[in-house]
Amino acid sequence: MTDTASRNLVILLHGVGSNGADLAPLGDAWAQALPGTVFASPNAPERSSFGQGYQWFSVAGVTPESRAQRIVAGRAGFDTVIASIIADKGFADRLDRVALVGFSQGTIMSLDAVASGRFPVGAVVGFSGRLASPKPLTPKDTAKGKTPILLVHGTGDPVIPSFETEEAEAELKNLGFPVETQIEAGLGHTISPAGVMRAAEFLSKIFKD
Repeated sequence: MTDTASRNLVILLHGVGSNGADLAPLGDAWAQALPGTVFASPNAPERSSFGQGYQWFSVAGVTPESRAQRIVAGRAGFDTVIASIIADKGFADRLDRVALVGFSQGTIMSLDAVASGRFPVGAVVGFSGRLASPKPLTPKDTAKGKTPILLVHGTGDPVIPSFETEEAEAELKNLGFPVETQIEAGLGHTISPAGVMRAAEFLSKIFKD
């Protein structure tokens, strides 16, 4: 159903083996800071290779060399989910009022969406992820320039090391994206209360107009 009364749309994108309900509480946490915002937290289109939850692309047997092609293979399903939500919520002509918020694999796909130029949305928040998209990257400008990005990562992450966020920051800045980072000492592969608060502040700033 089209929601023309909403000013902003935040799409929450879970990690591999999880589901949309896992990140849905972020919408409740941010509702007061982001008035007029509608939140969507979909399941990824594929069942996880490990038998639990869903995935945006398969990580079974994935290597650093094969990861980019796995991302490419996941684009069609990802794009269908995102485009459907954007259209259903009435934001097809208001991409500058849309934010993608990802965790882990959800971050990988969110960064891919903007770095490839497929979805020049108003903002991206990425928790515990990496930029692993195939080259060349071909980002597009929004009405206000490149998409602002916030990356949050813990130094104790045993799944995706925090240096991936530092490398992503450098590469994205080279492409012209305004990037902010928050590296949290000792934090594992999770989202902390401090990260939730920082993301709320970031999105509030983006959507203040």
